[in-house]
Amino acid sequence: MSDQPSNPKFVNRLISETSPYLLQHAHNPVEWYPWGEDAFARAKAEDKPILLSIGYSACHWCHVMERESFENEEIAALMNDLFINIKVDREERPDVDTVYMNAVQLMTGRGGWPLTMFMTPAGEPFFGGTYFPPADRPTERGVTPGFPRILRSVAEAYRDRRSDISHTASEILDELNRMQSPPASTGGLDSEIFKTAYRKLGLRFDHIHGGFGQAPKFPNSMSLAFLLRHWRATGDAHARHMVELSLRKMALGGMYDHLGGGFHRYSTDEQWLVPHFEKMLYDNAMLSRLYLEVHQATGKPFFRRIVEETLDYVVREMTDAGGGFYSTQDADSEGEEGKFFVWTPSQIEEALGERAGALFGRFYDVTEQGNFEHTGTSILNITDPLDVVALKQGISLYDAERIISDARRRLFELRESRVKPARDDKQVAAWNGMMLVSFARAAVVLGREDYLKVAVACGEFIARDLVHDGRLCRTFKNGRRKHDGYQEDYACVAEGLLALYEATFDIRWLTLAKQLTDTMLDLFADPDGGPFFFTGTNHESLITRVKDYYDNATPSGNSVAVEVLLRLAVLTGEDRYRKIAGEVLTSLADAMSKVPSGFGQLLCALDFYLATPREVAIVGDFAAADTRDLLAVVHHAFLPNRVLVAKTADDTQSEKLIPLLEGRTAIDGKATAYVCENFTCQTPVTTPDDLRRALVASQIQAAAD
Repeated sequence: MSDQPSNPKFVNRLISETSPYLLQHAHNPVEWYPWGEDAFARAKAEDKPILLSIGYSACHWCHVMERESFENEEIAALMNDLFINIKVDREERPDVDTVYMNAVQLMTGRGGWPLTMFMTPAGEPFFGGTYFPPADRPTERGVTPGFPRILRSVAEAYRDRRSDISHTASEILDELNRMQSPPASTGGLDSEIFKTAYRKLGLRFDHIHGGFGQAPKFPNSMSLAFLLRHWRATGDAHARHMVELSLRKMALGGMYDHLGGGFHRYSTDEQWLVPHFEKMLYDNAMLSRLYLEVHQATGKPFFRRIVEETLDYVVREMTDAGGGFYSTQDADSEGEEGKFFVWTPSQIEEALGERAGALFGRFYDVTEQGNFEHTGTSILNITDPLDVVALKQGISLYDAERIISDARRRLFELRESRVKPARDDKQVAAWNGMMLVSFARAAVVLGREDYLKVAVACGEFIARDLVHDGRLCRTFKNGRRKHDGYQEDYACVAEGLLALYEATFDIRWLTLAKQLTDTMLDLFADPDGGPFFFTGTNHESLITRVKDYYDNATPSGNSVAVEVLLRLAVLTGEDRYRKIAGEVLTSLADAMSKVPSGFGQLLCALDFYLATPREVAIVGDFAAADTRDLLAVVHHAFLPNRVLVAKTADDTQSEKLIPLLEGRTAIDGKATAYVCENFTCQTPVTTPDDLRRALVASQIQAAAD
């Protein structure tokens, strides 16, 4: 968010909001309203159409349209005269964003942000688009009308062709309502879905650069997570190769921040070189989780390094003192996209000296011509291994590693003196849940006590600031909760709390996860079955009630909910959770087969559903070395379909909630592990080697089943 003027010429109704994105527009000459009854009441009273503009603070083209149009007094005067203008932060109100993004995609065949929608006073959309330029622009196909022309034309149509507007709005509304239910599924839930999904994903795989499709290229972390599970279940080495190639190419490319850690949003090209530079909390949550799983599966230190650098970035840049995680960082600084992140050879040499600068520039592809939009600046990326570069530079690999390590540190410190991209510091419930999973799992897999402290602080933040009277809110900022939580908030927060339980074995996190899941079932379940609604019975009624079941940039709340329900069924012994999860999966079975790229997370949940989960119960003193050794065996292995519970010998409270712990005792006072299936356990073991053998035996048995 840009700095607010000290003596602003204009102040509109957004000035009282907490969203950094809305506050950014509070001094526009546009008479913005936040979404609410006041705006709709005025539109009805004056019989004016509504102009709805939706964006988010890290959106580059949202900033462009603000500078070009919303800060232009002549264009703002047109907007104020002809429309009632509403500005929405899509991260605060994903329900509003989903409805009208669906509408613009129906109208134009494409979507994106800024989203510009024209509606009747009843909120019915009749014309829309995304970014509009401030004046007419010639193109190869003719002339793209500028925003002023669009404003006048839409207002004229609303005034003079009202019946056409009503007909269009009615047709769009009918189609929006039809979109809320997936096609009826005719197939069952079996491994054929995995085979079909694997084949279709393979057809789109880029065997040179990794990932799927061509430019622009998105991380698709959930599809890759499914492929990793497919390798685990089948031993198909090609599935694992697809995952490793993609993750290596992403982390070597410009989409990864080689100095500060963390991933940018997506790549504008097919080789992961030029990103859109915004950094989103949810991308870094899902990617760090995936890199951690690949580290578990392969033991390769490269993947561990990326996990740690990414999570260290989140701790440094995106963590609030109260324990929650911030939302996004902008692509722009000083009005230019990517300026904070790019370098020239002269900047490198001045900072490092000639010898170190030459090595760094060669290794990270910093050249005189540059690689970023003809600016003469370079995005750091790695094209050749360091041993190859060192050989060409005539130095030893040991010296090259030392020079590069020191250079990264010095350039990072230098970069810190630049004007940083703005940060959206509101804390979104769903995204905090996603990041909590990453920190909780990384803490125990990597043995990082500092990560565990971060995870516990996030859990405390959720319990203290996001949960109120047993229900979740969507966002928290400056001591203020805003908006009732959506289905994805409940599902993702519950998932995070379950991961935190497995990292700490503090029963309160499991208790809260169960409570929030039960509330989710009450508020969001469809009485007619199928996927959950995105909005609850406690939410404002929009023109249609959305069901969000596709995994896109973030996992669908339905996909996350299915695995949460399955895990809770194992943890609590309550089969109703598994039954509901099965109903959601069954309703989407055909869709998963037809469009697997849209259901990566749900395919992972289906893998859990069809597998026989490994149930591991450990009894011992959590501070004792023998207990820690047993836990390490479980944590270090890639066992995606396992549930882990533990207690001390005298813990009776955990037994009441977790049947897996009932009657479990420590043998001869030693830490003891029970490996179970459907609550039936093998002979208990007390050594790490015996536990490894028990887990391998259970895996072989599961494959045979």
